[in-house]
Amino acid sequence: MSVDGPIPDELWNLTYLFNLNLAQNLLSGSLSPSIGNLTRMQYLSLGINALSGELPPQLGQLTELLSLSFSTNNFNGSLPSELGNLSKLQQLYMDSSGVSGEIPSTFSKLKNLNTVWASDNNFTGNIPEFIGNWSQLTQLFLQGNSFEGSIPSTFSNLTALKDLRISDVSNVSSSLEFIRNMKNLTILVLRNNNISDSLPSDFSGYQSLSQLDLSFNKLTGQIPDSLFNLSSLTYLFLGNNSLNGTLPEQKSASLRNIDVSYNNLMGSIPSWVSNDLQLNLVGNNFTLDNSNTSLLPSGLNCLQRNFPCNTGNGIYYNFAVKCGGPQITSSSDIVYERDNTSFGPATYYVTDSERWAVSNVGYFTGNNNPTYNASSLSQFTNTLDSELFQTARVSASSLRYYGLGLQNGNYNVTLQFAEIQIQNTEWKRLGRRLFDIYIQVGPCFTRLLVLLRKGNLVVKDFDIRKEADGASFTAVPTMYQARVTANYLEIHFFWAGKGTCCVPNQATYGPLISAISAVPDFIPTVSNKSPTPTRKKDHTGLIVGVATGVGVVGLVAVLLVFYVVWRRRMARMIEDQEFLGMDARPYTFSYAELKAATDDFNPNNKLGEGGFGPVFKGTLDDGRVIAVKQLSVTSHQGKNQFMTEIATISAVQHRNLVKLYGCCIDADNRLLVYEYLENKSLDQAMFGQRTLNLDWATRFDICLGIARGLAYLHEESRLRIVHRDVKASNILLDSELTPKISDFGLAKLYDDKKTHISTRVAGTIGYLAPEYAMRGHLTEKADVFAFGVVALEVVSGRSNSDPSLEEEKIYLLEWAWNLHETNRVIELVDSRLSEFNEEEAKRMVAIALLCTQTSPAPRPPMSRVVAMLSGDIEVATVSTRPGYLTDWRFNDTTSSLAETTDKSTDKSPYNSPFAASTVGTANFSPEITTTPMLDEIIGDGR
Repeated sequence: MSVDGPIPDELWNLTYLFNLNLAQNLLSGSLSPSIGNLTRMQYLSLGINALSGELPPQLGQLTELLSLSFSTNNFNGSLPSELGNLSKLQQLYMDSSGVSGEIPSTFSKLKNLNTVWASDNNFTGNIPEFIGNWSQLTQLFLQGNSFEGSIPSTFSNLTALKDLRISDVSNVSSSLEFIRNMKNLTILVLRNNNISDSLPSDFSGYQSLSQLDLSFNKLTGQIPDSLFNLSSLTYLFLGNNSLNGTLPEQKSASLRNIDVSYNNLMGSIPSWVSNDLQLNLVGNNFTLDNSNTSLLPSGLNCLQRNFPCNTGNGIYYNFAVKCGGPQITSSSDIVYERDNTSFGPATYYVTDSERWAVSNVGYFTGNNNPTYNASSLSQFTNTLDSELFQTARVSASSLRYYGLGLQNGNYNVTLQFAEIQIQNTEWKRLGRRLFDIYIQVGPCFTRLLVLLRKGNLVVKDFDIRKEADGASFTAVPTMYQARVTANYLEIHFFWAGKGTCCVPNQATYGPLISAISAVPDFIPTVSNKSPTPTRKKDHTGLIVGVATGVGVVGLVAVLLVFYVVWRRRMARMIEDQEFLGMDARPYTFSYAELKAATDDFNPNNKLGEGGFGPVFKGTLDDGRVIAVKQLSVTSHQGKNQFMTEIATISAVQHRNLVKLYGCCIDADNRLLVYEYLENKSLDQAMFGQRTLNLDWATRFDICLGIARGLAYLHEESRLRIVHRDVKASNILLDSELTPKISDFGLAKLYDDKKTHISTRVAGTIGYLAPEYAMRGHLTEKADVFAFGVVALEVVSGRSNSDPSLEEEKIYLLEWAWNLHETNRVIELVDSRLSEFNEEEAKRMVAIALLCTQTSPAPRPPMSRVVAMLSGDIEVATVSTRPGYLTDWRFNDTTSSLAETTDKSTDKSPYNSPFAASTVGTANFSPEITTTPMLDEIIGDGR
């Protein structure tokens, strides 16, 4: 079925029902207390839906239940204690259900349980000791919760257990004593539980055990021989502990996948090593000098403790990997090297050049044919490089990529993600993939991090689809900075047991990464070339080379003459070449198409007149309603801005940026084709003659959307972009009042480590940051300032300056600061709002004042603005007044800026009256201004 919406109340009147399966739908809303009417129910499955709210206590009235499933939903709150009344219950599936808190003590009465799936919730407190009395248990899953304390010793009573999975139990250490009687186990996963113990000396009683995962604990001592000789054991994961000694001299034929990475093991490679064995030995101290080493994948010497290859000064200063796929050159000319696609549960790979390496650990339990690569032929949004995301590396537990032989210094690391296994359709979109991202661990980090051997946690519970606004097949680039101090860089993706396990398919979980790149944040002094053997001098080659060189010089001279002539002939075609040479060339419409769409540019379809031409509404043959922005034939500045706008907006895609459908270059006709947005611009919606009466919730969402769009431009897109003209008239609203930043004619690419100085200040008075308006000092913080002004306009429902008001209210920033100082910010809220969220209003004003600080340094980056608006982090204290510059009262805007156009002509939300200027040049002279060609604009952003 594909049923959506709430469960109809009539269903709860069917009191003779004994089997109800509503799984794998899109049911929403809360679960009615009337469910308690179904007292004859024996089998109830509500799993894989979008149900929310708290579980009703009336579920405890279904005392005949044998099987209950409410897994993979959006419930909240704790488990009802009344569920302890279900004494006949045998199967309880509540994984990924959203419940939290401690497991009620009444559950001690559920002694008939044989199956409990309770992973990926937010259960807290200690794991209850009474679970040890559920003596009929054969399956118990407790991964990915927030339990504390040790694993109860009472678990030793669970002798019927066949499959036990517990992970991420923190604080108090545990021992392995509780497994001593669990001789029926086939799967035992105790990853990341702070177990401080040695391995049992005798494993001979566990002959049914096929998978054992004790990784990421604090195990010490040696590996017992009996463990390697178990007749059924196939998958063994002991990595990230403190085991010592040597590997056992013998192993069973069944043991084909062994991970002992990141321990203190040493000695020679055993004789049982073979080509078809999966064996991960990374991060140890093995002696790699015997003949058995040749049977291992090459490069293991580079992945032993402290990564000894090419250390000292290093030889490389960057690396890029196409994770899980073939080599690809991106639209920004980054060459992503191919990855090893034949990966398994315990593998590593080092490139021939020893530039980078990868290590993978983990087995997709429950999947009879697991794969560690994912692929899709879909086209991906939010990227110019769809092919880059059509393959990806996936892991069931721990995935590490390493940059090797790197010159020490700070590096900018870009990670490229896109969800390609969880789909966008029906119930299949309810899957959630969560994993942690760690970057770098080395001598500069604390002893605790070294002991954990995970790295420096930069993102907890990273969710690709959440970052992509709930969509799959959407690129999500992220950037981080890491410091290399010992010539290697480690990027670690770790699955802590969170997220759904089985949507849309069994074993769909764990880290997924499409591409990785790292570039220096310093001027490198190494060659970036792999070492090559020294060759003997060949004088014959030298003679031939000289003779050839003389001939080449003559040929070059002739070609140079032809080149000069050719360049003169091509001068008239430069603009077209710029367009054709774009990295991201949009769809090209014919002039006839747009002429027909706008009814021959009928004046009745005219939306407005901008700084360099009119804008018309039109309808394409396929039914799409469009806005056509037409460049005035006489506008030279407009041509440059036209190319800038195409280059910029074609390179970025986000739900809070206006969508460019295409353009038209036909003789002297230059047109841009945008999506048509019914509700026009934010300033018209709030300040115009026909306002939209936006309520508070809508205003808050608009500000949050603008912030997300700017955060994408500044920090997430492939090109780092400063918009330079963020203002209410450049924020368009669609039919659902979703804000979309428009007008990229002023946009500039920037290097976030350099400051751009220019006398060609462009923008709109009232939104200009002081350092940019007065000194030409441009960074992304100029957009942050403008956002703060817009946010205050949204809160107050008025423009940033209004001479008709009393003197203390004329300038919005000044008025807002005065109200802030006297704890009266609520007076700033638009009086037309009959009701609003006072806490949100105060928060937004505080954020706006923080964004409009005089100095750019205390202004937060837009990603933090998003987090503050969302309530994820606290708003920093505002202690100094904003940069409203009360002495800066412009009456003649045309004399105050280097570039202006009569503002009265700027009547279309799709238009901007200013021209673009040079971008991101490190040594730019403020006394010289030039207008860039397109290759300069794009080139500086690479």
